[in-house]
Amino acid sequence: MVNPQRNRHCHPIHLELSGVTGSVTMSVSHSSKLNKSVREQYMKLPQGDQVQVTYVWIDGTGEGVRCKTKTVDHEPKCIEDVPEWNFDGSSTYQAEGSNSDMYLVPVQMFRDPFCLDPNKLVMCEVLKYNRKPAETNLRHSCNTAMEKVNDAHPWFGMEQEYTLLGINGHPYGWPENGFPGPQGPYYCGVGADKVYGRDIVESHYKACLYAGVKICGTNAEVMPSQWEFQVGPCEGITMGDHLWMARFILHRVCEDFGVVATLDPKPMTGNWNGAGCHTNYSTEAMRKAGGLKHIEDAIEKLSKRHNYHICVYDPRGGKDNSRRLTGQHETSSIHEFSAGVANRGASIRIPRQVGQEGFGYFEDRRPSANCDPYAVTEALVRTTLLNETDSETRDCSKN
Repeated sequence: MVNPQRNRHCHPIHLELSGVTGSVTMSVSHSSKLNKSVREQYMKLPQGDQVQVTYVWIDGTGEGVRCKTKTVDHEPKCIEDVPEWNFDGSSTYQAEGSNSDMYLVPVQMFRDPFCLDPNKLVMCEVLKYNRKPAETNLRHSCNTAMEKVNDAHPWFGMEQEYTLLGINGHPYGWPENGFPGPQGPYYCGVGADKVYGRDIVESHYKACLYAGVKICGTNAEVMPSQWEFQVGPCEGITMGDHLWMARFILHRVCEDFGVVATLDPKPMTGNWNGAGCHTNYSTEAMRKAGGLKHIEDAIEKLSKRHNYHICVYDPRGGKDNSRRLTGQHETSSIHEFSAGVANRGASIRIPRQVGQEGFGYFEDRRPSANCDPYAVTEALVRTTLLNETDSETRDCSKN
């Protein structure tokens, strides 16, 4: 049995799961062992009328998030109250040192669950020195597409899977030498021998609710130490804003606990499930009576543009997803397009209830866990609503 007290202090413990025995050292960061009650003493100090605003942005990898904080003289009431700022892009893989200033343009504001009210978290777009979008600022083009399809009222819900790791890169709670028992008891599991890291998951959930992120659920996933949270429904551009902020909050919560959340789509090779970001999508027409016809029309359009979507559904043009979309472990093959009712082995799943009622939404199961939600949602509306058919894509591998 795992002793959580010893666990927290990174002492060796003995773990026995399904016949696998091993010595486990829970690898957590040094900063997580600092006395948090001392920090609370300072966090309770009054700050007058001044407010801390933490700017959050996507760095040059297209996957990492960065942040920095400034003081403003009054509480922002809307995003327009938050001033633009700048940062050194040469230190975030976004600019050369000789011309490194990048602009941070606030686009969505949230409450700060770490410093509490009246402090704020702000999602930002990144612009280059010439005011053009940075290469990994996919929000800009996504917003352009969403404005064109505004009358269709596209809704999205994204299911973000992730895996908890120790800072040594080993799945949190797994035996140091060996593996836990086979998949089966872990999905939506309960019990110390079935789930690892629930404290982190529940803290993240509450932090998102406090922040105003539209988180709508969470569950333990099929592989031990793998979890999922869902964000949505969100209309248009707000899907990407809310999922990116939920990711930032996740990484920030994990920092406090001294572990790492990876969005790698196949963190463990072998007979283990990968991690995706299944995307639920509907338009107003799909949500009305008779909407199944519109769903089927959209799926037909998607079937003719499979390669385009695979390219934009992970930050490396499909290379990451090729490790995950094998046709096994509840995935479709990356090389084939398929669709079906209640079929989790298909590219597109129509929920059984939608098939029975004749309206609702469908689920695109292809996006990888480390996808950019702006890229995914933009691709969906460009194919299904703007009727684009070309195969030209941004070469993600060169970013």
